[in-house]
Amino acid sequence: MFFKQINVEGMGCLSYFIGCPAAKVACVVDPKRDVQDYLDISRKYGMKITHVFETHVHADHVSGNMELKSKTGAEICLLEGTPACYKFRAVKEGEIFEFGSAKLEILRTPGHTPHSISLLVIDKSRSNEPWLILTGDCLFVGDIGRPDLAGEELLEEQVNNLYNSLYNKLKKLPGSLEVFPAHGEGSLCGKGLSSKSSSTIGFEMRNNPLLNLSKDEFIEIMSSDFPERPKSFAHIIETNLQGPPLLERCPIIRDLSPAQVKKEIERGVTILDTRDTAAFGGVHIPGSINIGFAPQSANWIGMVIDPKAELILMVASEQDYHEMCTQLHRIGYDSIVGYLYGGIAAWQEEGYPIAHLWQISAEKLREKLEAGRYKHFYDVRTLAEWEAGHIEEAEHLPLPKLLESPPDVPKDEEIIVTCGVGYRGNIAASFLQGQGFSHVHSLAGGMKAWVNAGYPVVK
Repeated sequence: MFFKQINVEGMGCLSYFIGCPAAKVACVVDPKRDVQDYLDISRKYGMKITHVFETHVHADHVSGNMELKSKTGAEICLLEGTPACYKFRAVKEGEIFEFGSAKLEILRTPGHTPHSISLLVIDKSRSNEPWLILTGDCLFVGDIGRPDLAGEELLEEQVNNLYNSLYNKLKKLPGSLEVFPAHGEGSLCGKGLSSKSSSTIGFEMRNNPLLNLSKDEFIEIMSSDFPERPKSFAHIIETNLQGPPLLERCPIIRDLSPAQVKKEIERGVTILDTRDTAAFGGVHIPGSINIGFAPQSANWIGMVIDPKAELILMVASEQDYHEMCTQLHRIGYDSIVGYLYGGIAAWQEEGYPIAHLWQISAEKLREKLEAGRYKHFYDVRTLAEWEAGHIEEAEHLPLPKLLESPPDVPKDEEIIVTCGVGYRGNIAASFLQGQGFSHVHSLAGGMKAWVNAGYPVVK
């Protein structure tokens, strides 16, 4: 049996290629939208991809099932009753699929979504016993799937489904069975996912705190306090239900002149500036949102920008443009108009309006705080980060809440924001500028710079 896990760094999306080189057949489970990795494996080992299994309709990334079907003719498989609007094979509990020495059995494990499955995997060349299980978003390493994505009206039913799937089905499997989930660290589909990308049933049942509760305790914990739901989730779910458009149908690459960009801005296009915090702070196009290249860029884009927005990218190079397009396509942001050819220098040379986002040093911030010369100072980190140590004068305003509801303060008063290293601070500050706040600063280097400078924090 051939088995390979494929990780989308930052987003925490895990997909799987399973097959048999001797029989020259294979399947893919929970594919990402850019499918070249699977095609490369298929060609390298001479295995034809005949099936694509979706453990559920994903909310955090657009599936590559249509891409694989277009390129290989593979049959798409989902649990019976899944309300997808395209042709698929409806699989049932207990159904068996064989790919040479690899044997897969369908387990129905609803809870994260009403139509979730897990896949028991057997390597017949070694044993007839299940060796591993692909648990989708039902069981993670160190966590479990969130049950709220199907909607408030189904939450009670989903919590009960999740309990039954975990406690009455997965918990009865052999403790030695290896667990391979659909998500790992970085995903927004759980709360505390481990950086380790696999586990065992026995280890999780002993050490996962959510698997050692009474039913009443489980229901209470899993009925509230979910991670922030990005703007992109509803759009991604709908895209996956309708069937993602093929990437070849997305707009062609356009390198735009400053005059073309200006014209596009006038009709309402959003400028996504992907440069680093210092470059953006020095000069940028007014109204731009700064979300620089980072492992979790896609998650933050999903938090900040409307998924239906038309985008023009500000990039440092054409290579950066292609890389950011890949990240955007993974979360269904397909309306990419192009990028500013020549970058910000070309824009400035035309004499068009520019803006600045002044970075404030830890030293200058300390002076301001000691002299009481500040109005509004927000720390946009998570609660756990805040409780681990923060600047005494700061007010805690987590970034997702700031994005949902900007602070109710006069727009001409000074606002200072900080985060861990400056990345989220610049997202917050650029967002506030776009909302009309005219006097915004970001702490250069964030709390890391503050602590390294030897300045105090409180808990």
